[in-house]
Amino acid sequence: MKVCVLTLFPELFTPFWDHGIIRRAVQSGRLDPRTVNIRDHAEGRHKITDDRPYGGGCGMVMKPEPLAAALAEAKRRMPGATTLLLSPQGRPFDQSLAEDLAGTEEALIFVCGRYEGVDERFIDSHADVELSIGDFVLTGGELGAMVVIDAVTRLIPGVLGNEDSAGSDTFSDGLIEYAHYTRPPAFEKEAVPQVLLSGNHQAIDRWRHESALIRTVLKRPDLLEQRGLSNEEQETLRKWRRILDGLLE
Repeated sequence: MKVCVLTLFPELFTPFWDHGIIRRAVQSGRLDPRTVNIRDHAEGRHKITDDRPYGGGCGMVMKPEPLAAALAEAKRRMPGATTLLLSPQGRPFDQSLAEDLAGTEEALIFVCGRYEGVDERFIDSHADVELSIGDFVLTGGELGAMVVIDAVTRLIPGVLGNEDSAGSDTFSDGLIEYAHYTRPPAFEKEAVPQVLLSGNHQAIDRWRHESALIRTVLKRPDLLEQRGLSNEEQETLRKWRRILDGLLE
């Protein structure tokens, strides 16, 4: 996958490309990243990329001309790329959308706004999708772009060492992930669940699914409202409720 980030601070992405899973994806050729400095496409001696908003108010607004010129350069390098604008007003980004982007897109352009926002005319004419990583405001879109790129990249076939890893991640089947344990077998008087030491893979798979289900009920019950429960999962919850009721008697 090719990705290009339009930003006023391209140097922020150098360490991002150079570490962890992203670095492995770049080295293997599965991710082809680049940046375009928006300021390089501003006119005049001072290369101004922002100006006061019409109508008054606090802050500055990113001018449309440098953004449009930077985007044109990115599209010359990556014809047919989808343009994503990071914005708190955008579509909420989630695992389902990450899977869609990883499975259907070959080239993505990320536009990182700054200041109070981006001139609406640029958004209307050039942004294919506005994306939000949450209901909060950041100083710029760079961190949001990194979040989206990270989530999408790990879903590209061959990027993760274990091809089953992405399939068992939190949110991949509408549940948060099951509890994880590693050595030592006992820590602060708490032992690893015995089933994980049994070598019985069928029992381990069953325990992991039950763990994911119970953890979702306790930590993110809102996910189950969207997902629903199978008959087997409903029976699992009834069983655990009977166990809990017995302990409380």
